[in-house]
Order: sequence, then structure tokens, then C-alpha cells
Amino acid sequence: MIQDSGWRRGPARMARAYSLDLRKRVVAAVASGQTCRTVAERFGVSVASVVKWSQRYRATGSAAAKPIGGRRPYALEGERHWVLMRVSQAPDLTLRALAAELAQRGITVSHYAVWHFLLREGITFKKKPARQRAGSARRRPPARTMEALPRPA
Repeated sequence: MIQDSGWRRGPARMARAYSLDLRKRVVAAVASGQTCRTVAERFGVSVASVVKWSQRYRATGSAAAKPIGGRRPYALEGERHWVLMRVSQAPDLTLRALAAELAQRGITVSHYAVWHFLLREGITFKKKPARQRAGSARRRPPARTMEALPRPA
């Protein structure tokens, strides 16, 4: 029998972080001289969590969890004015060429990052009629019927 994965409306979300109170008690127990394994067993958490919380406390003075999720700023946000000006000067500039020009300015980004930034700004690159490939089937004359084809003798 295949077991139910538990997904009702998509994949499971990330688990919540342990409380700061628990983290403080774990760090205090380690600081009092207990081993990480005994502390982990006592509080019902993994040894890796005890080690990481203790390391974070020694490094930062707090065992608090790091923030989860959120939005990162766009890599090109600082260059917004220059990018928009450059696109208005040369509207046929490719994404890779724009990324190369940014690299010359000291900002290394992928062409995907440039595309994502321009998409957010409402700028899209559409194909122009002069750039179209050979015409589609709709533009060709219709095929002749079988009766109209010459037959070999």
C-alpha cells in the first residue's frame, strides 16, 4: 500500500522555528558544562540543533532564529536609472549585451536577472515584423488537391 504523503493542497510548508525560551535553556545547559548529546536528549531536540544554537550564541550573543522568507532586493535596484536610460537609448539591445555592459560597470548579473528586472519595470522585448522567421503556414498558398496533381504515365 502506498502511504499518503500528507499533501492536500500542495507541498508541506517549512516547520516553525523552536521558541527562543527553549533555545535559551538549551544554550544555558551547554554553558553550564553538560555535553551536547545529553542536552539534546534532555530537551528532545537534535544534537545538530544544540551545536548550532550554541555556536550562534557564542558568535552573536543570541540563539534566536534567523528570519525565514521575505523578499530580497533586486540586484539591479541601485542601477535602475542607468538601465532604463540605456534601454531607452538602444531599444534593440539584447539582454546578454545589457548584462555585459553592466559587467563593465562592475555589476555582475545574469541575463535572467536583467530580464526579471525589466519585466518588473514593465519593459518587454517583442519580436518585430522585420525579425520574423520564414512565414507561417497561414501565409503560404494552400496545397493543391490530389486531383490537381500531375499523375505519372
